[in-house]
Amino acid sequence: MSYLQVYDALKDIPGREDFKVRVRLIGREWQPLFIYEVKVDMHEVRPASMASFDLEGAADVEVTCLYSEVTSVNIAPASQSIAYIQSGQTISFRVSGPQKLSIEINGDLCRNLHLFANPREVEPPLPGESNVVLVKPGIHRTADLLRLLNTPAVSTGFKPEVLYFTSGAHYIEETVLPIPSGTTVYLAGGSTLVGSLVCEGVQDVCIRGRGVIYLAAFHRYSAFRGVRIIFSHNVSVEGIMVIDPPHYSIFIGQSEEVEINNFKSFSTRGWSDGIDIMSSSEIIIRDVFMRNSDDCIAIYGSRWDFYGDSRNISVRDSILWADVAHPLMIGTHGDHQRSGDIIENIIFENIDILEHHEPQENYWGALAINAGDRNTVRNVLYKNIRVERITMGQLFDLRVIQNKDYNPEPGTRIENITFRDVQFNGNNVKPSRIYGFDEERVVKGITFINLLLNGELLAAPRSEWVNINSYTEDIKFVVE
Repeated sequence: MSYLQVYDALKDIPGREDFKVRVRLIGREWQPLFIYEVKVDMHEVRPASMASFDLEGAADVEVTCLYSEVTSVNIAPASQSIAYIQSGQTISFRVSGPQKLSIEINGDLCRNLHLFANPREVEPPLPGESNVVLVKPGIHRTADLLRLLNTPAVSTGFKPEVLYFTSGAHYIEETVLPIPSGTTVYLAGGSTLVGSLVCEGVQDVCIRGRGVIYLAAFHRYSAFRGVRIIFSHNVSVEGIMVIDPPHYSIFIGQSEEVEINNFKSFSTRGWSDGIDIMSSSEIIIRDVFMRNSDDCIAIYGSRWDFYGDSRNISVRDSILWADVAHPLMIGTHGDHQRSGDIIENIIFENIDILEHHEPQENYWGALAINAGDRNTVRNVLYKNIRVERITMGQLFDLRVIQNKDYNPEPGTRIENITFRDVQFNGNNVKPSRIYGFDEERVVKGITFINLLLNGELLAAPRSEWVNINSYTEDIKFVVE
């Protein structure tokens, strides 16, 4: 079955006129897409373009560049193998099913078009249903929104009430909307929410839709996140986008059973990480696109008001772009006043990393494990990871550390880490590091299986690619 859905322009999010984009089901009429402005790259904040639609089946896409002659085109990630036809300023290509793409003209990574073909929504709430509360565009007080809900106690078989933000611009007067247990917050396609959604001490909450949380007007030093999930369980986030948050796009603290699917994020501020996870377990992240000016995804132990280990976390089928810092990071923060935390059973699988750009040596590493604060990091799998560009930095960084800015105590150990089918093609990358801290705080049991660097499988460490210090044990390179 074929399906195509385009949405009205989002209110109060500026447009961009670098591209004209049309999309159609095969053999059907063309439909134009509105192009939004999203800012990128904290090093030098610049406007890029973004457009999105929903798709089931195959569609034709036509992109016309309006700002330059087109001498070269790159459609990333390369793993999608998108073939295109160029005619003057216009390129045409076909997509089969949902895709998240970067269309780059003449090698410009900061004036590119981010194009998202979302999957078709599954059983979205309908405005006429008895449990759906419609919220029309405007300025909303938190207390008024909560009075609209009449959520009974959560019980088996309970159908959650839906707070349905209709197409248009919505403003939370107090800037923060706490979500009660047993509630679905639905941001309809074409809706813009200016404010932060908070799940604190709740359960059975769903945040979904095709709308956008837009935080560009918030002060750069404020701690507002797009979605904050703390001391909660059974929470899901699906389909929405966060643009330009002052802090994290999604923060997960001391929570469990959290699922994030088809989430998109852009950020340009210091400490505007994508998804940060602290002292949490049973976390599933799938099909996300993160372009952030700090870590795209970071997994820690204890920090701030959140205490305990982190375990059983998976990130799959995703695209990460770190304009600053790490695409994937584990281990910096923990309970240094006691015995540290255990961060374990982590899987990263089928991931495209489009950029790692970090000028500070202490924060290099597209794939980084930096165990600090007496933490032990163990049982981590990186599988089918494709790194396309490293402008500044290194491929991987495995270190037991004491970062002077964050760690009162060094970490304890890194062990049992597997890299299977990881590849990178590029130049000017710094050698990766595998460093223990001392004779007691070591890195142990690191296995590389089919590590492909510039088309060559690495059967043994080579100094131009990997540096290993003396506080390591059982480092293996295997070619199968």
